[in-house]
Amino acid sequence: MSQLNATEEFFRDLAEKVKGPGGALEGKKALVLGIANDQSIAYGCALAFRAMGASVAMTYVNEKSKQYTQALADHLGVDPALYLPCDVRVPGQLEAVFEAIEKTWGQLDIGLHSIAFAPREDLHGRVTDCSRDGFLMAMDISCHSFIRMAKLAEPLMKDGGALFTMSYYGAEKVVDRYNLMGPVKAALEASARYLAAELGPKGIRVHPISPGPIRTRAASGIDRFDELMEIAATRAPSRMLVSIEDVGMATAFLASDYARLITGETMHIDGGYHIIG
Repeated sequence: MSQLNATEEFFRDLAEKVKGPGGALEGKKALVLGIANDQSIAYGCALAFRAMGASVAMTYVNEKSKQYTQALADHLGVDPALYLPCDVRVPGQLEAVFEAIEKTWGQLDIGLHSIAFAPREDLHGRVTDCSRDGFLMAMDISCHSFIRMAKLAEPLMKDGGALFTMSYYGAEKVVDRYNLMGPVKAALEASARYLAAELGPKGIRVHPISPGPIRTRAASGIDRFDELMEIAATRAPSRMLVSIEDVGMATAFLASDYARLITGETMHIDGGYHIIG
C-alpha cells in the first residue's frame, strides 16, 4: 500500500469512527464534577459533550445546591442513578459516584473536574500570610481531589479516555489578587502532567484547561474579579471574553479521537491573552 493510500485509509477510518464533528463523542460516557449553575464552566463542557453524542453523569455538592442543578441534569438527560451528591470533603462520596458509574455504565471515557476552594480569609490575603490549615484545605479540595478522581477513573477507562481539570493563567504568572489559588493551580497543572505520563500507556489522556476569566460563582470569590475581566477583554488579541460554550467545545474536541495524541497540555482558551507579556 502506498503512503498516500495508507493516509487516505487512516482518515476514512477516523472519520467513520468519530462520525464527524457532530458525533465525535457518540457512545462515550462522561462524568462532570463541579456544576453549580447554568453559568458554570463545567456546565458548558457538559453541554458540549452531550451535543457531540456523549452520555453525561453529573454531581451536586449538597441538597441546597441540588435545587440549582436538578433542571440542568434534566436538560442534559442525566440518568437519575448518575445524578449524585459529591462533596470531596465527605469521606466515601467520590468513591460512591464511581461505584454508581461502574454499576450503571460499566465504563468511563471522559472525566471533568471543576472543583476549587480556599477559605475567604486566605484567598483575599497575601500568600505570605496564608494559614497552614487554609493552604492544606485549598490543596486538598482543588488539587488532590483530581488525583483521587484519576485513580478511581483509571480502572473504568478500559479503552482509554480523557481527564480534564480547570486551571487559570494565575498558575503560570503572578496575577494580582489571585493570591493563594496561584500556587494551588500550579500544583494542579503539574499533577496533571504527571498523571498524563503515568496513565498515557493505558490510552488515558490528561489536560488542565485554562480559560480566560468568566463570571462564575467560583470566580465571585476572587477579590475585584471584574477588573481581571476588564483587563482580559482589553488586552487579549481577540478583544473578547471567553464563554462557557467556548470552553466546552474546545474541551469536547480534546476528549475526541481527533485529539488522540494530545496529552499533558495546558489548553489556554482565553482569546490569546496568555501570549501577551
